[in-house]
Amino acid sequence: MPATPTRSQRQGVVAALVAAALFGASTPVAKTLLAGVQPAILAGVLYAGSGLVLGAWWVIRSRLRRAPPEAPLRVGDLSWLAGAILAGGVVGPVLLMTGLSGTSAAPGSLMLNLEGVFTAGLAWFVFRENFDRRIFAGMACILGGGVLLSWSGGQVGGGSIWPNLAIVGACLAWAVDNNLTRKISASDPLQIASLKGLVAGPTSIVLGLAAGERLPGGAYLLGGAVAGALGYGLSLTLFILALRQIGTARTAAYFSVAPFVGAVLSIVALGDRMSWQLAAAGVLMAAGVWLHLTERHTHDHAHDAVEHEHRHIHDEHHAHMHEPASEDGPPHSHRHAHEPLVHSHPHYPDIHHRHGHG
Repeated sequence: MPATPTRSQRQGVVAALVAAALFGASTPVAKTLLAGVQPAILAGVLYAGSGLVLGAWWVIRSRLRRAPPEAPLRVGDLSWLAGAILAGGVVGPVLLMTGLSGTSAAPGSLMLNLEGVFTAGLAWFVFRENFDRRIFAGMACILGGGVLLSWSGGQVGGGSIWPNLAIVGACLAWAVDNNLTRKISASDPLQIASLKGLVAGPTSIVLGLAAGERLPGGAYLLGGAVAGALGYGLSLTLFILALRQIGTARTAAYFSVAPFVGAVLSIVALGDRMSWQLAAAGVLMAAGVWLHLTERHTHDHAHDAVEHEHRHIHDEHHAHMHEPASEDGPPHSHRHAHEPLVHSHPHYPDIHHRHGHG
């Protein structure tokens, strides 16, 4: 079997990295918008902008039928989707905006690396996704960077520890969201992301208004909607694609570059100070990300017989009766069956490789 990653694996890595860059850039933008928008309202505006833009895109795509088809959400997916929306679409953004309102954007951005640690921990110990010593060492480096960044006599940058704890809470909420979304990642990522935004956005806005927050002016609403469409909507769509193709923990590892994007933009554009904690934490986190980026996972493994639906090409896992194995054909979606198979090749715990490891 070839030693190089498959096209699907490469697409998953690229999707995770682009998602990370978009989300990372949204953090200093959100910090700037907090000058005129209160936390819960801003969280709602970000997700509402995401849902409206992605929803319109989904309708247009369905009418034109030019994009490769995706498997739609099923009734059985709705409970997973509801949990993901509550954790990642309501609790996470409100906690993040609350935390950013009390700390500078650069350390706030780097602390978001803890999302990857929490996501991987839940994937490994709750949802039984496989990992090895290299992956564990990488996550330990990222966690060490987050702890170092958060500790400075109980303060970061002279402020209270509570904003940092709010950001940690947001990371945990998104980790729950990521693992629940992984359960439905075979379905249309655009449909999932748009529904998250359309439900979570108005919910956060209503909660903010009930708590006494006020709607901002039109410029802030427009800025938040645009930032949400790119940093939350498009980023989430790509993140779901990556979940499908490389698994939860690996997607979270690649996504861990997001805080570096946010921190660099915060220092360059917002004038945040470069402290020794920030530099040391960045080194530790970079080492952790590198360990994940250079991982190779190959062994003999078995595929059980299964029948499901998702977007695919006719690669070695989808050589149906009507077409030979090839990575050159157009992506499409239909219900199909997999026969039992035993083979060896480089792989991640995607939707076809969630087998156990002894």
